Amino acid sequence: MAGSRDPSGQVFFEFIQIGGQMRVAALDEATGTEVVVIAPVVATRLQMQTLALGKLKKKLAELPVAEPPRRLF
Repeated sequence: MAGSRDPSGQVFFEFIQIGGQMRVAALDEATGTEVVVIAPVVATRLQMQTLALGKLKKKLAELPVAEPPRRLF
């Protein structure tokens, strides 16, 4: 079952310029989930982060949500 989760801890961003493009990775600290987007270098840092964060939120929403353990008694 898929759940709607937002990044539950810090999100780390990595920016690597490749020619006229910027590779932006977003990593959710709590789950270890990482996504990568490619943006033009003329985009602002905030635009790049917003794009990567949106993709990360979508990916987290698609992950199954663990059910809490059931008590036996």
